[in-house]
Amino acid sequence: MALLTHLLACAFGTGSWAAVNGLWVELPLLVTELPEQWYLPSYITIIIQLANVGPLLVALLHRLKPGLLSEVAVIYTVVAVGVLACLLLAFLWRVTSPIAGAPHSTAFFGLAFCLALVDCTSSVTFLPFMARLQPRYVTTFFMGEGLSGFIPALVALAQGAGIARCVNATRGANVTGGNHTAEGSQVQMETQYLPANFSTLVFFLLLATMMGACLVAFFFLTRLPTAWELSRQNLCPSDITLHSFREIPGDGPRLAGRGGCSAVDSPRGGKPASSKKGADQPDPEKVSYSLAKFAFIYLLVAWVNSLTNGILPSVQAYSCLPYGNMAYHLAATLSSMANPLACTVAMFLPSRSLALLGALSMAGTGFGAYNMAMAVMSPCPLLQHSGWGHAVIVLSWVLFIGSLSYVKVMIGVILRSQSHGALVWYGAVEQLGSLAGALIMFPLVNVYSFFQSADYCSLRCPV
Repeated sequence: MALLTHLLACAFGTGSWAAVNGLWVELPLLVTELPEQWYLPSYITIIIQLANVGPLLVALLHRLKPGLLSEVAVIYTVVAVGVLACLLLAFLWRVTSPIAGAPHSTAFFGLAFCLALVDCTSSVTFLPFMARLQPRYVTTFFMGEGLSGFIPALVALAQGAGIARCVNATRGANVTGGNHTAEGSQVQMETQYLPANFSTLVFFLLLATMMGACLVAFFFLTRLPTAWELSRQNLCPSDITLHSFREIPGDGPRLAGRGGCSAVDSPRGGKPASSKKGADQPDPEKVSYSLAKFAFIYLLVAWVNSLTNGILPSVQAYSCLPYGNMAYHLAATLSSMANPLACTVAMFLPSRSLALLGALSMAGTGFGAYNMAMAVMSPCPLLQHSGWGHAVIVLSWVLFIGSLSYVKVMIGVILRSQSHGALVWYGAVEQLGSLAGALIMFPLVNVYSFFQSADYCSLRCPV
């Protein structure tokens, strides 16, 4: 039952951000087809943040009208909308409409908003639902959330999305002088995108499949607690102790059976096994934090998510493309791998030390600062013509995502031990931080053109 629950929690987590992450990794193909071209990432960023109206509404209703919304019903609704939006996107993503005299991807933007609404709302519904299960499954859920970026990245890698090569292109030129017209030719390097191994239609259908798997996993997760209650009720009269329940004293009352026996009773009717433990040392699940520490925790949540979800994603292309398409794809794919890897590390090496989490946040901020600096220097960043430069930018993106992902997981575990409301506000602050980061970057990228795009094949930078 424990292994099955881990698998279901992981599959449930993969649906949290699969759709939006799928849009990001498919960008190298989308920008060659849609009229917005490389402005598309900043449009997607702002659309995602506008979708924060969903979690904001859920958080306010949770605060003002507790119990009004059925958490299970909301999750069923948003995941079903995600499946439907992925299916429609597979067939309608190319549809454009004229706006202010220029074509724009109206169908893509509308469906992207629906997917973002689903994924943003998952932040304030999925994790609070996981509070109903034992704390060890929260880490598995975060691992699934990491896989929601890793799996689409692997699919995009197999698809060959945006793989390009540099080719010599000959262009004709007419030179007129006096009464003579001479025809000449000019040879220059150009980027040629290779055809994908399978279409964008297939990619979005695979995303719909992932969302469908999330829906199925959630269906079975909602039925597991009943099975645990029945199992525990049948075992208590037989004097069999469920050791997994003994390890989670906070879950004891919620999982108590109708027979009245405690999940932490000793097999032979002696004192509860947890009483001695509670006398000797405090249980980490019941650590209380001061108001200042709670403020620090939520400040970390806002800062980390503003970097990972709002600020840096808007400039990843600017920081990586000057080093070539391979560096860009490795940075996007390996950084997606760093997320579930960090969740795995958190499962086996958990640490609730706020000092350590603060230090990791500072380290991740440092890697993010390097990535931002390379984006600002585009199209001629540091070590552009050196293999070291390619390796450093990829490694910097991997360590940036990995370190901050560990921080997010452990903060989720800490707040899970406090209350259901703490997890709801974790999701709300997460989205507010992401919104702030996106609102900062959108005018810099789209209005003031602070960053310059780079075509690796036609760059003319000093060696």
